[in-house]
Amino acid sequence: MPRILTLLPDRLAVCRLEPEAPVPGWALSGAFSSVTRTPGELSVVCAEADLPAGRSPLPAERSPRPAERSPLPAERSPLPAAAAAADLRVERGFRAFRVEGPLDFALAGVLAGLLAPLARAGIPVFALSTFDTDYLLVRGAQAEEAARALTEVAEVRRSPGRARSAGSRRPGPRLPAG
Repeated sequence: MPRILTLLPDRLAVCRLEPEAPVPGWALSGAFSSVTRTPGELSVVCAEADLPAGRSPLPAERSPRPAERSPLPAERSPLPAAAAAADLRVERGFRAFRVEGPLDFALAGVLAGLLAPLARAGIPVFALSTFDTDYLLVRGAQAEEAARALTEVAEVRRSPGRARSAGSRRPGPRLPAG
């Protein structure tokens, strides 16, 4: 049975805070969000529209080290002054491909099979997994190229939803799982 991937409409942001930072309320306000805490960081993935307003460019002293930089240009911006102490970094402009599931935990090689054509096409991926399925995040500018590459191994569909603008704060449409 071939895999089915759905390209979701919202533009997403991947955020990094210090490991001891509290989970910000905006991180959980939308229809799509993921929060992961490790000893080294607190990562948040959410719709760009859910980020608070009032961001400005990162000061040079807070710019990521060269090894941490993405090969593609990215918008990096902190939150307003109150959150600046949390040393927030933001990578914006991602689109997500949802692997239609649910996926059985016994399955092996799902991500490897999906990542191979993207690697051949030179498309960087931020992978995210949930209990039921996997998501592949790519830069929005490469979403169509990624969709073409993924057709080697999967059927690629577009979500019928409409992307929210950065000024919109209401949750986007909830899509049925699977």
